[in-house]
Amino acid sequence: MIAKTLLKSIGAVLAGMLAGAILSVATDAILENTGVFPTFADQQANGSPTWLLLWATFYRTIYTILGGYITARLAPGNGKRLALILGILGVLANAGGGIAMWQLGQHWYPFLLAVLSVPSTLLGWKLYDWQKTRTVHV
Repeated sequence: MIAKTLLKSIGAVLAGMLAGAILSVATDAILENTGVFPTFADQQANGSPTWLLLWATFYRTIYTILGGYITARLAPGNGKRLALILGILGVLANAGGGIAMWQLGQHWYPFLLAVLSVPSTLLGWKLYDWQKTRTVHV
């Protein structure tokens, strides 16, 4: 019983993480292919303009909120705890990426994503919790 709950919890966190990652990469690709964003190669060669990073911060934060919602929705128990775990993983991933890629780009960007990670996933949980309490069962 405990193993089943643990596996469902891991699956819920992975689902939220994958949703955010897939949506972020897909949006990046669409914006690059349509010419809205410069190509990844151009960004590496010339750096990323601030407007691009602000726009990416906006949609990645929305996707992180959605990831928190999905995690809470799939959680077998305490969705808030799992959304918090997802947010902490986001902090670690974004901060780690910022450190690993220090020589590239603007330093504030990955750390801003790290700072927004926990509040965003908890907002996703809160939206799910609010929706759950507002749903009328007939």
